[in-house]
Amino acid sequence: MRRTRTRALASTIAATALVLSACGSSDDGAGGDEGNDPQATSAGSQLASTWPLTGLPVEGDDSAVQDHPVLVLKMDNTSSSAPQVGLGSADLVVEELVEGGMTRLAAFYYSQVPDDAGPVRSMRASDIGIVSPVDASMVTSGAAPITIKRINGAGIEFFGEGAKGFYRAGGRSAPYNLFARMDETATLTRGGERPADYLTWGDAADLPKGKPATSLAASFGGGHTTSWSFRDGRYAIDNGYAAAGDEFPADSVLVLRVEVGDAGYRDPAGNPVPETKLEGKGEAMLFHDGRVVRGTWSKDGLGAPIELATKQGELKVPAGHTWIELVPREAGNVTFSR
Repeated sequence: MRRTRTRALASTIAATALVLSACGSSDDGAGGDEGNDPQATSAGSQLASTWPLTGLPVEGDDSAVQDHPVLVLKMDNTSSSAPQVGLGSADLVVEELVEGGMTRLAAFYYSQVPDDAGPVRSMRASDIGIVSPVDASMVTSGAAPITIKRINGAGIEFFGEGAKGFYRAGGRSAPYNLFARMDETATLTRGGERPADYLTWGDAADLPKGKPATSLAASFGGGHTTSWSFRDGRYAIDNGYAAAGDEFPADSVLVLRVEVGDAGYRDPAGNPVPETKLEGKGEAMLFHDGRVVRGTWSKDGLGAPIELATKQGELKVPAGHTWIELVPREAGNVTFSR
């Protein structure tokens, strides 16, 4: 059973705005001041007209409330996954450490879902803190029994191989041949309300100036480094595996330095499985428009939102597509250059 969060502020305000819109005034002026709060109506309308995972405006006849929840697909991120399919349709991507020093991607889909995405790989306990803030459902190849127990305990819905939409692609070797027709898998679950914003979205014009940074490298501790270059107004991965023309359109790269512990079991090769602790606080680096702004991040619990700040106050991420790097605080490293 999925959890119902009372902290879904965006949904609550949006719903309030609809009620106020319908009942905002009466001919006799009865009903007090509560039904005529222009600030509440404005806030609700603004939230309802933007996508929760990007902050971008909803266009045309589309709605910020979809008939499915946020879907998060766990995607392989090694050379064996090439070419990755479906990243170009993602709203947001989180890169996390897994065993052997490699990384795996959590690709978030809400404003649109691709026909195909993958290769689909397994969940980790780290994903609880990654997906819970927006009550996402996961698309995965499965997980170790200890992880499934924790995922179930967190109330996270997930779909694995054998569910609608999953298939094995020809011309690829297992386990890198599992894919999902996301438009079909999305029909297995229902949405019903707009998710909360994943980050606090803002305007690029209000971002602190920061320092020039047209390239960056996020090292996860020796096993893998993701290298980025800023060109043509966006960030591109220099050593990625996405299919040509299907790359993630990163407007911002957000680096969070995180604690990494032991998940309590080993993979089939005998490697200890790490667990990213996405709660507490740490250093943050926001790369946008060829510059970097340093700050801090905080998260009050696994289900709480990520909050960013500088010494001057709240740090808002410019609306757009954001790639989040969860870089280990101790073993990892982040470098950048002009």
